[in-house]
Amino acid sequence: MKKILVALLAFLLIPNPVSAKGGVASAADPRAAEAGRTILREGGSAADAQMAMMLALTVVEPQSSGIGGGGFFVYHDAKAGKTFTVDGREKAPMSASPRLFLGADGRPLNFLQAFPGGKSVGVPGNIRLMEVVHRKWGTLPWAALFAPAIKLADEGFAVTPVLESRIAGMGKLWDDFPAIKALYWQDGRPKRVGDTVRNPALATLLRTVAAEGPDSFYSGDIAASIVNAVAQTERNPTMLTRADLASYRAAERAPVCFKYRVYKLCGMGPPSSGATTVFQILGMLERFDMKKMGKDSPAAWHLIAEAMQLAYADREKYLGDPDFVSVPVKGLLDKTYIKSRSRLISEAKALGSYNAGTPPGAEKRTAAISSEVAGTTNFAAADGSGNLATMTSTVEGPFGSQLIASGMVLNNELTDFTFAPEKDGAPVANAVAAGKRPLSSMSPTMVYDAKGRPILALGSAGGKRIIMHVTKTLIGVLDFGLPAQDAIALPNIYFGGNAVLVEQGTPLAALQADLAALGQKVVSADLGSKVNAVERTPSGWRGAFDPRSEGAALAE
Repeated sequence: MKKILVALLAFLLIPNPVSAKGGVASAADPRAAEAGRTILREGGSAADAQMAMMLALTVVEPQSSGIGGGGFFVYHDAKAGKTFTVDGREKAPMSASPRLFLGADGRPLNFLQAFPGGKSVGVPGNIRLMEVVHRKWGTLPWAALFAPAIKLADEGFAVTPVLESRIAGMGKLWDDFPAIKALYWQDGRPKRVGDTVRNPALATLLRTVAAEGPDSFYSGDIAASIVNAVAQTERNPTMLTRADLASYRAAERAPVCFKYRVYKLCGMGPPSSGATTVFQILGMLERFDMKKMGKDSPAAWHLIAEAMQLAYADREKYLGDPDFVSVPVKGLLDKTYIKSRSRLISEAKALGSYNAGTPPGAEKRTAAISSEVAGTTNFAAADGSGNLATMTSTVEGPFGSQLIASGMVLNNELTDFTFAPEKDGAPVANAVAAGKRPLSSMSPTMVYDAKGRPILALGSAGGKRIIMHVTKTLIGVLDFGLPAQDAIALPNIYFGGNAVLVEQGTPLAALQADLAALGQKVVSADLGSKVNAVERTPSGWRGAFDPRSEGAALAE
């Protein structure tokens, strides 16, 4: 009982967002935010702080992210005055084929059949991403960035309410996964709030990569542990080889940028659908006076719902890995095309049917739904030199594939592919292929003001809902004029089952009847989120975090 009270007290004492002339770090776990702040205090850049938080989250938030998965990184380099993005998305092994998630009868597996075990594991990308980020923007030694995570893995950390709920939620599934059960159970039961998790195998892995560099993750004993975990599991064993690991490289890609009102927004291009879809939604709303309507207006939320459903229709049809399929990013963000989509939206009545359009440059595709589930994490940092960073990192669903290798959770990212390779005789953009990266909704986003200054970096967790959590927050800041903290706290909105979903227990849920009067079918739902952000204020950088999460923002 004493341990539980101490743990709960610790969360009650998490500080409110603070401004700083120096740097600030924001993450979905206070121990990760502390890792970022520690690195900033030691003279690290915002990029260094981000990588230290990514490693710390591997330890303390294993249900959401880590080096057994991948991510997307967006960076404002103050010296260069430019935005850069790095793609560390996982890849399918060379053994993967378009039939990976088809059963013996040729029909797609359901998600519960597909995700546990080896079949869903993609080649992890976060350490190669870290290699690129540190080489280009790091100021501290490589090994220094590992110190906070190693300490957490060695000395242990207290289970939080969120981690307790995720462990308990795995139920009997872990009977088939003894390695992960051994880590997160004790005394014949799931670990609870206040219990300590120690992970010596992960500490050893981190020490090895800290001392020997990124190649040691993709070769030797660590690589062998990944290959063996995927091949020797009782559930969906498959082949991911040493060659798959050795050949993996993170991709430096051009950012996708878009002008919204007086602001310039930049984000991650495909295989992320985040920037493209977020920017489409905003572009369709630009002709409306969102500021005048305000955050309490049913009309404003109706318009958001309409633009959302139109943009997601395009997402499902056209987005995929640009190394394998033609993705019409330029066409999707073409102002004339967006205006034509916006003209479908009426302030007086819901459209009711939301189909993909035909953007300039689009090839023939079939719309097909992928199976992203709510998970993931985001973290953001700024430093005293004016560098600003945001990264979204993931192992996909809770505890990924449920497989453990060298103490780390391995992702189930390949279930983000569309299981059927074609539909109605036309190819699916997000079909499985060897060496291909699956489509993602991760949406790390950078915002610049009319003078070209970076003013906001943000991102979220939440599977396909990530796009809407980020979009809602952007509207809150850029249109409603709210501080980032208040914008994050705005109600969440999404859609599903031919209905608009509004976050239960919020002011938006109270507007349900007003939205229904505009022709929307509206349902209240649990739409939790984990948004983290850093924004520029007159007194310096200020961090913000989602009140629905266990997050923290800490100043240097």
